[in-house]
Amino acid sequence: MTNYDFIIIGGGSAGYAAARTASGLGLKTLVVEGGKEVGGLCILRGCMPSKTLIESANRFLTLRHASEFGLRADGIGFDGHEIIARKRRLIGEFADYRREQLENGKFDFLRGRAVFTSSHAITVKLEDGSQRELKARSFLISTGSIISSPPVPGLKEAECLTSDTVLDLAEIPESIIVLGAGPVALEMAHYFNGLNRRVTVIQRSGQLLKGVDEDVAEAVEMAFRKRGMEIFTSTKILRLEKEGESRRVIFEHEGGEKKIEAAAILNGLGRQPNSANLGLDQAGIKFDGGAVKVNLHQQTTLPHIFAAGDCSGPFEVVHIAVEQGELAARNAARILSGKETPPLDSMDYRLKLYAVFTEPQVAAVGLSEAEAREKGYKILTASYPFNDHGKSLVMNETDGFVKLIVEAATREILGASVVGPHASDLIHEVVVAMRFRATAGQFASVPHYHPTLSEIWTYPAEELAELGKL
Repeated sequence: MTNYDFIIIGGGSAGYAAARTASGLGLKTLVVEGGKEVGGLCILRGCMPSKTLIESANRFLTLRHASEFGLRADGIGFDGHEIIARKRRLIGEFADYRREQLENGKFDFLRGRAVFTSSHAITVKLEDGSQRELKARSFLISTGSIISSPPVPGLKEAECLTSDTVLDLAEIPESIIVLGAGPVALEMAHYFNGLNRRVTVIQRSGQLLKGVDEDVAEAVEMAFRKRGMEIFTSTKILRLEKEGESRRVIFEHEGGEKKIEAAAILNGLGRQPNSANLGLDQAGIKFDGGAVKVNLHQQTTLPHIFAAGDCSGPFEVVHIAVEQGELAARNAARILSGKETPPLDSMDYRLKLYAVFTEPQVAAVGLSEAEAREKGYKILTASYPFNDHGKSLVMNETDGFVKLIVEAATREILGASVVGPHASDLIHEVVVAMRFRATAGQFASVPHYHPTLSEIWTYPAEELAELGKL
C-alpha cells in the first residue's frame, strides 16, 4: 500500500490548485481523477466552452444590428457545426494544457475512481479494471458537481438538453424553452436568442437570477423582453411532453395553466454537488444539503480531510474554488507539520464576485442590498444608468446601470452591481477599491479617462461622497 502526505480526489480547478500548492510546500502529493476526460468542469463543460459559444452569438448579434451604425451586413448566417468545431478545438487545447500540468511530475497523477475505505485510506479503481489501495495523512475532496434533475414529470421523456449536452449542439433548434433563470440558464438563453432563435424562459421564483437585488433582476428581464424573449416568473412546472419533434412545457402561471411548445427544452435548473459513491460515510464525513460540510478552513467534519470547489460550495465559481484549494493545501501542510502557530488560514468571502455573460452582462461584488440589511448594516446606495452615459450611448449599449452600496456612517464600499456592457470587466474596478476598503469619496477621487465605460462609476461614487459631507 502506497502512502502519501496529501491525496486529492478530483483534478479540476480546485484540485489542481491544491496539488500545485501542496507539492510546492514539500508534501508528497497525489491527484486522483475519475472523470472520462481530464480538465474539470470549467474547462470541459462550464466556463470556457459556454463563453466560446456565447462569443459566437455576440458577434452574430452585432452583425444583426449593423444598420444601427450605418453599416451593411446583408445575407448573414451561421454554421452550428463550425461554431461547435471552434469550441472543441479551443477546449481541446485548454484540456491538453491542464493535462500537461497534472502530469508534469511535480506530484503523482492517477486516473481512476476513488472510494474511501476509512478516514485515512482509499481504494482506486483504475481504468483497466484493477484496484490500488492508498493511504494518506490528509485528503482533499474536489469532485465538482453534476447536473441536477428535479422530479418534474416528463423531464426524462422530453429528452431535454442539459448544460453539458447543449455545449455540443451543432444543429441549432428554431425555438427553445429554457427551464430556470440562473446564470447558466440565462447565458444559454442569450446564446440562442443571439443566433436569432425564439427563446422562452420559465422560472419558478419571482425574479430572474434569484439572489441578486430586485432592480438588477428587473433590468435583465426588461432587456431580455426587449430582445424578443418570452419570460415567465413565479411559475410551477406541472409536466413536460414530447410529441414527434415538438416539446411542450405545461405550467401554472398567474392562477392559470399555460402550455408552451418549442423544438427543444433546456434543463437549466442547476447543478448539485458530486458527492455520491465516494464512501464519505465510511470516512465519517458529514453533509450539508448535499454538499460536503466544511468550515472556513475548508476542513470537513474530520480535521485532516478537506473539501473545495462545487462539491462543498458555498459559491460555484472557479476563482473561489482555486482559492479554497490553495488554502486547504496550506492548512493541510500546517497540520501535518505539527506546528499549531500560526493559526490555520480562513476563507474570506467579503469580495465574492459574481458575473453572468448575458447581453447585457451582469456582475456584482460584495454584499447586495438585501444581504447588507440582513447583516444589520445601515446603508446608502446610489446608481447611474447607462442610457445617460456618453460612451455607452456611442456604443448603443444603453440597457442597465451601475450601483454602489456603502456603509452609511463611514461611506466604506460594501458592494456593487452592474447590469450593462462589459459588466464582468467593469466590476473589477470596485473589487480593487473594496480590497483596500476604500470609501465612496476615495473611489470618486480616482482619475478616469473620458470617454470610457469605467468612468460611469464616478457618478454614484460622487453622489455618495457628497452625501457624506452633509
